[in-house]
Amino acid sequence: MDKDDNHNQFTRPLLHAIQEASPDGILVVDRHSQVISYNQRFLEVWQIEQKSRPDDQTAYPHLPEEPLLDSALRKLKDPDAFLQRIQELYDNPELHDHTEIELTDGRTLDRHSTGLFDDQNNYLGRVWFFRDITRQKLNEALLQDLAWRDQLTGVMARGYFLERAEEELQRTQRYGHTPALIMLDVDHFKQVNDRYGHYAGDRVLVMLCRRWLDTLRNNDLLGRIGGEEFTILLPQSDLQTALQTAERVRSITENQSVHSDGIDINCTVSCGVTMLDNNQNDSINDALKRADNALYSAKKLGRNRVEQFRRVTDN
Repeated sequence: MDKDDNHNQFTRPLLHAIQEASPDGILVVDRHSQVISYNQRFLEVWQIEQKSRPDDQTAYPHLPEEPLLDSALRKLKDPDAFLQRIQELYDNPELHDHTEIELTDGRTLDRHSTGLFDDQNNYLGRVWFFRDITRQKLNEALLQDLAWRDQLTGVMARGYFLERAEEELQRTQRYGHTPALIMLDVDHFKQVNDRYGHYAGDRVLVMLCRRWLDTLRNNDLLGRIGGEEFTILLPQSDLQTALQTAERVRSITENQSVHSDGIDINCTVSCGVTMLDNNQNDSINDALKRADNALYSAKKLGRNRVEQFRRVTDN
């Protein structure tokens, strides 16, 4: 036995052992689009059933790529984009690839790929790595949802509301729409907590938000910016529509009590309304100050009412 044969007898089982120990699904294709190697994890990640394995566990059958590719394509949400990228990588062996793939069963795979070259820089083929990152993506979505949503009421948290509101303002400034902003404050909410307890107070806020959302349009934004303070952004509105929306919210709050532990709790809400100017000088923070000013007027005039922002002009 010469030195090369001895080397190959050692190398092939070693490479096989390394592949099988990998947490990634591995697929190796030569420059003729022939599958020359894959590990068990690859079959598991893609949920491909292999009816038989070769007797020699240090080698894999020399199969054309098409059967594996066809099986994968049936599982993809966007097979056309997948095929387009594969062709681009095969046409450009020097390219590296890292992307996420969405499957029809709801899973997400992380894909890496790189070309293989020998010492003389001759192209030998390409290796693909696949990892199921579905749980990671779900955890990321959960963390994102925790950051975006107020954990009590389920409406937008302050930071996310301001971010979305700023995006809407920029869009309206581009296209000339006129958004409106409503600031709401549940009247004498401390008295609700003091009289009925914080559990009942939380129940009131949850139920009010549900009722307010029912009266808003799909593209309207509702956010909680403080304990019992909320804001509503109407992306496309005029002053009359904004005042009517605020009045509906006020009326619903006054006329529908919240039931908690056998007790009906009655609440009212004060509302301040302002329009946003569709020019580059206005901002969400400026609009919030104007809406807060109008809200203060509603409270000063007796609460349970809607007031619009009015600029003070010199006589």
